[in-house]
Amino acid sequence: MSAQNMRGAVIRRGDTGYEEARLGAVWNARKPDRFPDVIVLAEQERDVVRAVRLAHEEGHRVSVRSGGHSWVGNGVRDGGLLVDLSLLQEITVDPAARTATVQPSAKGPAVQEALAPHGLFFPTGHAPTVGIGGFILGGGYGWNSRHLGPACLGIRAVDVVLADGTLVHATDETHPDLLWAARGSGPGFFGIVTRFHLSVYERPTTIVRTVHSYPLDLRDEVLAWAYDLLDTLPTTVEFSAKVGFTPGLDTRTVSLTATAFCTPEHGPEALAPLEDAPFRDRALRALVGQETTIEELYDIADRLNPEGLRWAVDGLWAEGPVEEILTAAAPVFDGIPAGNGFVLWMLWGHYPPRPDACWSAQAKAYLSPNAGWSDPAKDLAHENWAHGSLAAVQHLSKGLQFSDNNVADRFDLGLSAENAERLEKIRAAYDPDGLFRTYMTPAESTTAYAVARRP
Repeated sequence: MSAQNMRGAVIRRGDTGYEEARLGAVWNARKPDRFPDVIVLAEQERDVVRAVRLAHEEGHRVSVRSGGHSWVGNGVRDGGLLVDLSLLQEITVDPAARTATVQPSAKGPAVQEALAPHGLFFPTGHAPTVGIGGFILGGGYGWNSRHLGPACLGIRAVDVVLADGTLVHATDETHPDLLWAARGSGPGFFGIVTRFHLSVYERPTTIVRTVHSYPLDLRDEVLAWAYDLLDTLPTTVEFSAKVGFTPGLDTRTVSLTATAFCTPEHGPEALAPLEDAPFRDRALRALVGQETTIEELYDIADRLNPEGLRWAVDGLWAEGPVEEILTAAAPVFDGIPAGNGFVLWMLWGHYPPRPDACWSAQAKAYLSPNAGWSDPAKDLAHENWAHGSLAAVQHLSKGLQFSDNNVADRFDLGLSAENAERLEKIRAAYDPDGLFRTYMTPAESTTAYAVARRP
């Protein structure tokens, strides 16, 4: 299988355009010091098959890039062959069957735009630049996922190129182990999905949003109150708090955001309890019950994590007495760096796990440090905060989200131990020679590179 049979470009290290393709495969302005031997810019599904066969011929291991939004650039690895899927963005909708097919680099706004005329919805990722591929394989905690479930549970089937170079249409009937792994194994998945076949859902009747921003000295009181309030809110309310940078304010705050994805059963009145907060009169800014759209939500999310900055992000699931979590997490909150730094306190609860999905890491709250900066000389300091500060909370960890993809910098499990063990057994059956790269190692971590660059 010659590279000349490829419709998409085959770029080798040293070729003109190599650095543009390598750097362009990572959304983060902080690019990893990792250099694939070959990059294939797939233009069609056949190119993916040919790329895998080319890797066999030339003895390369294979990594994959969908939307390129991995904070640590998981797809860009040293050596081997990178299959770049960024041109595969096709979306089709079958409104009668309430299904959609989506290629891996389609972004959330495009998916929502295709579904909207049919009154349909899918829990796409919160950032508008996130491709569906890595997001959904990693579980997919998207818009209205508290109600609809992680995006990976919407997978009905996948078209996937396997390690032997075959393209198969995998369903629960034909390849149950493969579908189980596709529903949540993240960068540990051992194939290249070229198309997701998804169940889609009825669109919310309206979307209504309330946001309160409070002085930072109320931090622990606000976070604890929100943690307790979650249990009283319907799952149609997406609820989170944020400590640190707030777009539009010149001071740091602790902010509460509640978004109601309304149904005939649960309308905007579900947000009313926020107005009963004991500290409500101390709000620096409040937006109450404002009707919004998914397009506006994407714009808000984009301003929180804007493109063009260097980013370090991490996180862990935790639950238990909220005072214990907040006490342990004090170094995380107290160390927020200047500029665009913040900590997300995502209030999730629990969604029923399914035996046909390896997705299995969740807890009531998700604690996620986010650092955004411009000066490369500050890389190590920001990395150490985003990853290292969580050591204080590690004893409470219930695992991580693959969307933050931190296994190289701060080891933790994105799956239950039982499911992680089963995943490796299935990998051995589908990819016995280890063609596909899996989770990154400490030697590949972004912190390791920041240390190496330090003067």
